[in-house]
Amino acid sequence: MTPPSNPSDAAVMGAFAGIPALLDQAPALILRGRTLDCECLLGPIDHPFHASIRGGRIIDLTPAPVLMRYWRFSYRASAVAWAEYWKPVPRPGWHDLLALTKREEAVLEGDLHPFMAHLQYFKDVLALPRSHRPTVPS
Repeated sequence: MTPPSNPSDAAVMGAFAGIPALLDQAPALILRGRTLDCECLLGPIDHPFHASIRGGRIIDLTPAPVLMRYWRFSYRASAVAWAEYWKPVPRPGWHDLLALTKREEAVLEGDLHPFMAHLQYFKDVLALPRSHRPTVPS
């Protein structure tokens, strides 16, 4: 894996690496995703993570690329988009995962069924770093 190109990329990657621990502290969110089992690619556009989700828990989060690793869908966004999304009160257009795709700051691809069927779960899981704002500069 190549190193991030700037400090905000490193901060975003660090925030992503901490999401499984934050999720473990949110039993209601795990309960919401209890029927979700999937492999997906999440994170920054250039440095995503392979996530294995079982019963609403992220059991594995590995930096990509991982040779021959399957993923069902991918949601990746720019470091700027993640930094804006994780603000305590994001600006309009930066406040929602689908809004980020509309403004072309994020890419959603692959089999969208698990993502759309569990959209609120993914919105809440990917927003977990908001409560730890100091780790992500804007």
